[in-house]
Amino acid sequence: MAAFASAIIKKETLREFSRAAVARILEHATRLSGTQAKLTARFNEMVEILCEADSWASIDEASMVDAKHVQQAIEGKRYRANKYEEIIQEMFREGKYLIDTDGVAVGQVNGLAVMGIGEYAFGKPSRITANTYLGRVGIINVEREAKLSGAIHNKGVMILSAYLGSKYAQKTPLSLSASLTFEQMYEEVDGDSASSTELYAILSSLTLLPLRQDIAVTGSINQKGEIQPIGGVTEKIEGFFEVCKIKGLTGRQGVMIPKQNVSDLALNDEVIAAVGEGRFHIYPVSCVDEGIEILTGVAAGKMNSKGDYTPKSVHGLVIAKLRAYHEAYTNDKNGSGNKENNIKNSKDDEEDKR
Repeated sequence: MAAFASAIIKKETLREFSRAAVARILEHATRLSGTQAKLTARFNEMVEILCEADSWASIDEASMVDAKHVQQAIEGKRYRANKYEEIIQEMFREGKYLIDTDGVAVGQVNGLAVMGIGEYAFGKPSRITANTYLGRVGIINVEREAKLSGAIHNKGVMILSAYLGSKYAQKTPLSLSASLTFEQMYEEVDGDSASSTELYAILSSLTLLPLRQDIAVTGSINQKGEIQPIGGVTEKIEGFFEVCKIKGLTGRQGVMIPKQNVSDLALNDEVIAAVGEGRFHIYPVSCVDEGIEILTGVAAGKMNSKGDYTPKSVHGLVIAKLRAYHEAYTNDKNGSGNKENNIKNSKDDEEDKR
């Protein structure tokens, strides 16, 4: 990449670039690739940055292009493409998009999505809510019912349902009805990167344990409860950080990501500084148990030799609620059946008398 930059500098007769400037070019190339282990092959974008950085150096009347000129070129390119992002941030600022970045709430958690306009992508947090109640309907994916859910998102919700059945229905049938939705989301939702987020919302609704609203969550889940890596992790973290700035940084806010995505981070200098100073936090997790403990502050619970969980643990509370649901459902069904039989027997007695 350095050799490529040198060739373009000579071809376009640009100013020489300092070592720091070349290093900044490499960082940007890494960010565009989506992982720290690779560099982008979108060379046309790199040429644009090189030429624009030279222009900024010319405005400063500098004899050499430095890192600050490269940064100005990168920020200028972003500014020309982020109009839609600014409009969304304005809606957060005015309270038109409902989101909490502090406190706790039951059955509610902040999810993260990536939106793209042409070559520009940015992160947008959104509120995900879950309601649970008696029945055997299973999980109702509101987006799917409204035909706003893509195939991959539908798959993620079905995997989530399989995890619930495997984890909590070994001794008692799963008597559960639940609804899931992305609040204030009116375009199609696709991808499975919010499946773990949706699971945390359901567990919170079942146990009535409140979830931290100052942590946004991303990561897909498999049937075994493991958290799987996702795309756009850098943009998602920066998107939530911007909303936290709008709402007010408290020093407790942060983002929960799959641990496999740590090597993909290419965060901007502002977020890196905030993390380094302890004003913003990144929580890498590998399984559901780790995530729910961070969000609730309650132990997930371990299974004993009899297949039971500690009563006050998250899993213990979930199983207690599901058993209560099953008993209520069974009693209601039996009660209805007995009532029907009593009515039938009464009619038979009347006919015998006649």
